[in-house]
Amino acid sequence: MSEDARIVKDAADTDGLIAVSRLLAASRRTVVLSGAGCSTESGIPDYRGPDGEWKRRQPVRYGDFIRKDATRQRYWARSFTGWPAFRQSRPNGAHAVLARWEAAGRVHHTITQNVDELHQSAGSERVVDLHGRLGTVRCLDCERRTARDLLQERMHALNPGWEDVTARAAPDGDADLEGDRIATFRVPDCADCGGMLKPDVVFFGESVPPDRVTFAMDRVAEADLLLVVGSSLMVWSGYRFAKAAAEAGTPVAILN
Repeated sequence: MSEDARIVKDAADTDGLIAVSRLLAASRRTVVLSGAGCSTESGIPDYRGPDGEWKRRQPVRYGDFIRKDATRQRYWARSFTGWPAFRQSRPNGAHAVLARWEAAGRVHHTITQNVDELHQSAGSERVVDLHGRLGTVRCLDCERRTARDLLQERMHALNPGWEDVTARAAPDGDADLEGDRIATFRVPDCADCGGMLKPDVVFFGESVPPDRVTFAMDRVAEADLLLVVGSSLMVWSGYRFAKAAAEAGTPVAILN
């Protein structure tokens, strides 16, 4: 395969848009891979710039969250502060277009690296939440899953006065909250078993569940076009699908 001929890397210019339009017109089984850039117009910040550079401090790592009480305290304090704005986010035009294309039979499946469920809110039904869903919380001991809204209520009860704390929104329901006050935040345990709670998402340094990867890879194998929307492809969990499509000779179009 000639990579130059089969991969449209940036469709921001007129020639790129024409090339993508032709690929979409010819496609009967498009698979979409979406990243954080797809949701920025909904008010959810992204981690990286257009060239893949970090815009802010790197997010919490899985190992630190599991091992360090202070990391969990910092994460949940910031999440408590950022959650109200995150849950009020609504789908934007990109989500709406992809949902319409799915309804029209143009989009076969959407694989998203986002954890906001905005594709589903817009009407898309065939969605693989590669990195999980922030709206669910999982106990790492008993595996019970509960709604994030319920945990917000519990944290509110444990931390009176924190509802008045405000901070700038950060990616994935986080908030740019720093300072000594974080050390006063009380973190709830599982209401059933007293175990450790974690958002039901894949943290940096954590592996995507193998069955989820297999399902997504099977959808890519069925595609006659992979359309990447709003992703820098700097993270292996998403890049692997573009790599697999290119190696199979499937056209890849990247819209950022």
